Amino acid sequence: MVDIFYRPIVGVVMCSNPVKGQQSHTLQNKYLNAVLEAGGVPIALPHALAQPDLLASVVPLLDGIVLPGSPSNMQPHHYGENGDEPDADPGRDLLSIALITQALERRIPIFAICRGLQELVVATGGTLYRRLCDYPQFLEHREDPDLPLDQQYAPSHEIKIQPAGLISQLIPESKTFWVNSLHGQGAKTLGPRLRVEACSQDGLVEAVSVHDHPYALGVQWHPEWKSSEYALSRILLEGFITACQQHHAEKQQL
Repeated sequence: MVDIFYRPIVGVVMCSNPVKGQQSHTLQNKYLNAVLEAGGVPIALPHALAQPDLLASVVPLLDGIVLPGSPSNMQPHHYGENGDEPDADPGRDLLSIALITQALERRIPIFAICRGLQELVVATGGTLYRRLCDYPQFLEHREDPDLPLDQQYAPSHEIKIQPAGLISQLIPESKTFWVNSLHGQGAKTLGPRLRVEACSQDGLVEAVSVHDHPYALGVQWHPEWKSSEYALSRILLEGFITACQQHHAEKQQL
């Protein structure tokens, strides 16, 4: 039986960034707050956990995993391309891929946001557009960094929810929503384990989910931004936390 009052433990992947000349782990408050407001307890996950022995100790304790957005991009060799990304975060690449592998095997709920969607795509055999702006068929999906944050994160384009997917099961009626857009890369091809959940009007994949998994969802936008103010954000985060509670209840029965 699912305890609807239980606050599930949700691991949130950290990023690596220099702070005052020292390499540091960072995690923006908006991701932690979104998990808290939806009913979960967020736990920050450092990159050292990618080591197999440490990962094996931590993963069974988690009821869910959030792969947050980041200014960094995945290294291209993970999806079969050459070269380097100037703003790479290789430690995050390794931890996120390892966590996705474990979460899919153990059926742990995943909520992947922006870079997190790209990690989910790559970890399941897909590829990425490294620079969407080089493809004239796509809208400008990057934010304007000169604008105030409220304007950067304001809804900027429509998405259409695809039928018979995870999101369509969660939303009441509307099949189109406006979402924010702050990314320079995007999903190019999907592996066989993923299905398309939503697309923008230019045809870019904006959300994916894993077949035959209780809740493994990736979105290209940022629902964590003021999540309580947007209906779609609340629905997706509450659906994720409900799946985490269900996973915890199933673990207790083993």
